Amino acid sequence: MKEQPVRKLAAAALGASLSFSSVSAEKPADADNFYRSSTVTVRAVAFPTLYQLKVAGNLITPTTLEEGIRLPAVIVGHPMGAVKEQSANLYAVKMAERGFVTLAIDLPFWGDSEGIPRNAVSPDLYAEAFSAAVDYLRSLPFVNRDGIGVIGICGSGSFALSAAKIDPRLKAIATVSMYDMGQASRNALHKSLTLEQRRKIIETAALQRDVEFAGGETKYTGGTIHEITPESTPIEIEFFQFYRTPRGEVTPKGATPLTTTHPTLTSNVKFMNFYPFEDLEVISPRPLLFITGENAHSREFSEDAYRRASEPKELLVIPGAGHVDLYDRVGLIPFDKLERFFSEHLKK
Repeated sequence: MKEQPVRKLAAAALGASLSFSSVSAEKPADADNFYRSSTVTVRAVAFPTLYQLKVAGNLITPTTLEEGIRLPAVIVGHPMGAVKEQSANLYAVKMAERGFVTLAIDLPFWGDSEGIPRNAVSPDLYAEAFSAAVDYLRSLPFVNRDGIGVIGICGSGSFALSAAKIDPRLKAIATVSMYDMGQASRNALHKSLTLEQRRKIIETAALQRDVEFAGGETKYTGGTIHEITPESTPIEIEFFQFYRTPRGEVTPKGATPLTTTHPTLTSNVKFMNFYPFEDLEVISPRPLLFITGENAHSREFSEDAYRRASEPKELLVIPGAGHVDLYDRVGLIPFDKLERFFSEHLKK
């Protein structure tokens, strides 16, 4: 599987903060991606988008749910290329423990959600999935129809913002370790990708469309590496330690170990036309909370969104945390802050 230049260049721009020799097979002591709780009830659900594409999710409620009581709800979106069982479920369970109805979703083309081809990139349909989740939650008798918020993790942070700009029913928006998938694709981290390199990526994807139209094999790009070598970059190693080890590894429905986290080459260029941080001011006066790690390679995206957004807004930088740390390290994830944020703004 040939590596896409955008990922290699982005990683190289960071410097060697982590080396091959320092890779540990042991997960951090507080990493708990597959956390389970006896105080919540988890139910698999599915609901249609505006375009009649079924979105799969896990609806999670407190076991103490009382008849006639309407609770605020929080939708949780997984990292780009992942599935709800990677990070999103953890956040959803933890927030349900704190008295919210939560819904962890699989984005279209990923996991248990519908969409062909599998692993396709469609920023519009990703954003639509969050609005479809609002449609579904507002139909439930135990949900406060006017108290629905969202947590977008990694790439889902940018998809949640995109949805919120045109869906005022999302009353409070939090992002965690956010990636602007448009900016990352067009320019890479720290704007390290040149225009000529971008044109080459676009040309390669366009020519691959000819191949696949003629019946050729589907190609995939980007994503998580499958083995660590002395040439592996710090970011590659960071993602490997989550996605390719028991710490967070999942083989979702309709996928194989070789395709998990890898979008199709032909569709990945759709991100080049994705501008989720444009017009962020339209979200105001709904509140925004941007959470990032002090050492996160993605920190620039949360800081950029914070600068562009109108009040009320907050940027929370977690000391000592990297990008992937905020996927599953319960000792670093600020659940107390998230509870206060949504309790205040969803009128719990």
